[in-house]
Amino acid sequence: MIDIIVLGAAAGGGFPQWNSNAAGCRRARAGDPAAPARTQASIAISGDGRHWFVVNASPDLRAQIGQTEALHPHEGLRSTPIAGVILTGGEVDTVTGLLTLRERQPFTLLATRPVLDLLDANPIFEALDRAIVARVSLPLDTPFALALPDGTAAGLTVTAFPVPGKVPLYAESGPDPAAIVENGETIGLAISDGTRQAFFIPGCARMTDALRARLRHADLVFFDGTLWRDDEMIRAGVGQKTGQRMGHMSVAGDSGTIATFADLDVRRKVLIHINNSNPVLLSDSPEHRAARDAGWDVAHDGMRITA
Repeated sequence: MIDIIVLGAAAGGGFPQWNSNAAGCRRARAGDPAAPARTQASIAISGDGRHWFVVNASPDLRAQIGQTEALHPHEGLRSTPIAGVILTGGEVDTVTGLLTLRERQPFTLLATRPVLDLLDANPIFEALDRAIVARVSLPLDTPFALALPDGTAAGLTVTAFPVPGKVPLYAESGPDPAAIVENGETIGLAISDGTRQAFFIPGCARMTDALRARLRHADLVFFDGTLWRDDEMIRAGVGQKTGQRMGHMSVAGDSGTIATFADLDVRRKVLIHINNSNPVLLSDSPEHRAARDAGWDVAHDGMRITA
């Protein structure tokens, strides 16, 4: 069994974003049922429905745990069903929530070496006592069996694999700071129980032949839904960066997510990490209908899927 709970479905800033007065954010802030609020992107995965691994520690993690009964403590005075945290990158959106988990609670922190190096370079993350929170380097393209803090098998295997992306904004440097790289800075995660396979890829700059081959016939894929179109933020007057500059594919367009998935025969496809400017968040929008007509679900907080 692969049990997945969407803790947050939005991109950085959430929906509504705290400083956005755009129409969609106003609707969400007003409680419009066609514009439900969403926190920043994260999921929790489990092989038994009792022990969980959080994938990406968003800035909203404390609230997400509070809103998710499966992640509440159930034993003794201090406990947690969270056995570990897995990071798919080193962006602020994926690591800030680690500081929420600093109350000397044992769990395992898993990430690729480049991401662990970013954490190691920032002393604030030493708030997670290394004697209690082990930092484990995830190898690329190698199945890794998840274990509970007591060493017993968690029932899931994850495989980290590089996808095209960019370094975090705070780490940009050099002559081409926005260069798209595929070196483990940004990863996708394959999750398997030995029979079924699900994928979590919240950030991806472009589809490659290798990624197409990996995803073909998958049972479930959560995929980057940041922007509907590449120049969306510029057209809306809320930013100067394209999706490509931020390291994200667009959902629409000839080289967008819907088009590139059309012949992959994925059983269930879910958009996640959705920017507050993306009209797919609005269930009464033409873009939402287009995504649904193309066979895509739009993730929402609290969505639960068993693959």
